[in-house]
Amino acid sequence: MPNTSMQIKRRFVPTKRARIHVAIAGQGEPLLLLHQTPRSWDEFRDALPLLGQHYHVIAMDTVGFGDSDALPADEDSIESWAACAFDLLDALGVTQVVPVGHHTGAAIAIEMAAACPERVRALVLSAPPFVDAARRAAAPKKVIDEASADSDGSHLLELWRMRQPYYPAGDAELLERFMIDALKAGRLAAEGHRAVGRYVMETRLPLVTCPTLVIAPTADPHAHPVAGKVTAAIAGAELVEIPGGMVPFPDQMPEVFAATTLGFLDRIMRR
Repeated sequence: MPNTSMQIKRRFVPTKRARIHVAIAGQGEPLLLLHQTPRSWDEFRDALPLLGQHYHVIAMDTVGFGDSDALPADEDSIESWAACAFDLLDALGVTQVVPVGHHTGAAIAIEMAAACPERVRALVLSAPPFVDAARRAAAPKKVIDEASADSDGSHLLELWRMRQPYYPAGDAELLERFMIDALKAGRLAAEGHRAVGRYVMETRLPLVTCPTLVIAPTADPHAHPVAGKVTAAIAGAELVEIPGGMVPFPDQMPEVFAATTLGFLDRIMRR
């Protein structure tokens, strides 16, 4: 079981664009944890104390998710969310960081490393998407986590059933945690996926110059098939596959997620 004895401190940090909610643990070199759509810092709730035994870990709610303030609707983009992550780091006095992102969080981490390479020491991309012109052209009208509210509550069951195939069979707790975050995200539960789908990633990946690890959970049907493309597009990137890892990998397998991240970073930080 994850070590839950380490104290996790939660607070709101005012920044120039939004008030951002964070959960922080540990001391040392800073890591920034970036969650998938439509989750929150809770995605890393069990991994946070494990990582915090070695690093100063900051798990943020992306703007508009969890308890962080939202941007105006027309400003939602991977680029804007990455800029807000840097706003947070500025407010915390962190000059250089290791972003550790999962799904949407991985896209945000990529943009951070491409936009401000001098501020990103290394990169951990868990189940990153790969967005190129072909994916943007094939974007569906309806995306996962898009369920129109109905007075009889049937949309809640629809949302549950949309996500259920990508979660471990019989694990209602993980899905309940997802549902709480999805309901809090509101329109962004779906819009977050569209923001990823709009991201012109293929021009940004080659700009990533820091040491990079790509983690590919093998039972994630969205990320696993494209993990090789992401790895190949970043010079020197390493790829590791996680057998049985699914869409909720960080909270499905927190010990494995933390150990894989730490194993890579411990090598990189000693260079």
